[in-house]
Amino acid sequence: MIEFKHISKVYPNGTVGLDDINLTIHPGEFVVIVGLSGAGKSTLLRSINRLHETTSGEILIDGQSITKANGAGLRRMRRDIGMIFQTFNLVKRSTVLRNVLSGRVAYHSTLRMIFGLFPKADTELALKALERVNIREKAYARADELSGGQQQRVSIARALAQEAKIILADEPVASLDPLTTRQVMDDLKRINRDLGITTIVNLHFLDLAREYATRIIGLRAGKVVFDGPVAEATDEVFSGIYGRAIKKDELLGGQA
Repeated sequence: MIEFKHISKVYPNGTVGLDDINLTIHPGEFVVIVGLSGAGKSTLLRSINRLHETTSGEILIDGQSITKANGAGLRRMRRDIGMIFQTFNLVKRSTVLRNVLSGRVAYHSTLRMIFGLFPKADTELALKALERVNIREKAYARADELSGGQQQRVSIARALAQEAKIILADEPVASLDPLTTRQVMDDLKRINRDLGITTIVNLHFLDLAREYATRIIGLRAGKVVFDGPVAEATDEVFSGIYGRAIKKDELLGGQA
């Protein structure tokens, strides 16, 4: 369970990123966050693992405060949170397998990781993660030899090898074509369903939010303006989130 308690974020220039956010995200949910660019989607998502520090309030994960954690305690909590980025964040000149194994770094000493001394069990776990996203055959290819969609699947496999209990995906399909977009979203949804991993995704395209989410959270100017099941996320609701009529290309995932 993830609990946001009066979370606010004010940037040094005075811009309000988040404004008194109160949310509870339950284990196993597939939550999609929508809103205009600058609405606070990335700030909200990245506050969960403290890639973005908040100004006030508290975030609890299974009853433990990650906002107050530090040192070894913070590292342990972050170990349970996998992060998937729009730009993949892979070491392009390393093999796919080595990139996936980087998800195991938090489980071992720094010296061991410098020399790449991963136990056999870690390698087996990484290969199984690649199999789950259907690219095990690419294990020994260099990451920069893969397509964008394949690279994103490597990043998903890295989170699986990390044995994350929570997956955060920040615009994971923004740079992908429509067919690859659905393949990546299918992977995330299947992992959520089969493994029960709580999944929180920032998306721009609203048809994807409706298709994959169990719950949609709408942000506008740092405030939650909608929070409810997919069935309640009508075009009128989306217009309220965006403050204007919705364009066809926003609704149809770039396929218009």
